[in-house]
Amino acid sequence: AITTLIQSRGSSIEKGESLLDTGYTLRAVGADVIIIRHPNAGAPLLMAQHLDIPVINAGDGMHEHPSQALLDAYTILRHKKSLKGLHVAIIGDIYHSRVARSAIHLLSKFGAMVTLCGPPEFLPEVAATLAPGLHITRTVEDAIRGVDVIMLLRVQKERLAGMKISLQDYIARYQVTMARLKLAKKDALLMHPGPIIRGLELTGEVADCPQSVIVEEVRNGVPVRMAILARALGRAR
Repeated sequence: AITTLIQSRGSSIEKGESLLDTGYTLRAVGADVIIIRHPNAGAPLLMAQHLDIPVINAGDGMHEHPSQALLDAYTILRHKKSLKGLHVAIIGDIYHSRVARSAIHLLSKFGAMVTLCGPPEFLPEVAATLAPGLHITRTVEDAIRGVDVIMLLRVQKERLAGMKISLQDYIARYQVTMARLKLAKKDALLMHPGPIIRGLELTGEVADCPQSVIVEEVRNGVPVRMAILARALGRAR
């Protein structure tokens, strides 16, 4: 395959070209598929509605990150028989996380029970409307107790500025330690889409523990995204 990487800096986009005109140009020079990561929610959908080639969403603003949800589901299914009936805790900055939104939609659709945990600044009550049956808790111990999967999210330190919760408060209340991890089922999986920040959302010991499948998630991203491309190009068996 011939791949072309286009970044906004130095491209026609920086000169004022619209997103759709960029798409038309790529199609005109022979692109068979476009993979787009864009800071604005809905950008991939807009492009897909106006082009006659597949458009793959690689992350649009705070909206969605579908391929991450698929590789996370694949990772879980390599260790668990089914998503149905699993109890999954998603902990961290859910409000700003496109990963969380895609995970919530996929896991709920396939019958998993999802608990969301975080401070109000990162987890407003309205998050409960993202999918049917979501549960919200402010206590990390309650979120972890008895779950099958723990999915952590990166906390962007700069987002804490101006918020009521400080970095140290977040660590004290929400960091996953080995003591807290033991509240989950013995065979629970510990996940994180990366990049991880050791000492913030989790301790280094937790990141490297036998229950951690964080590196496996990264590895599984390759075949999952290959499969997405194959399906988009009509070559999936």
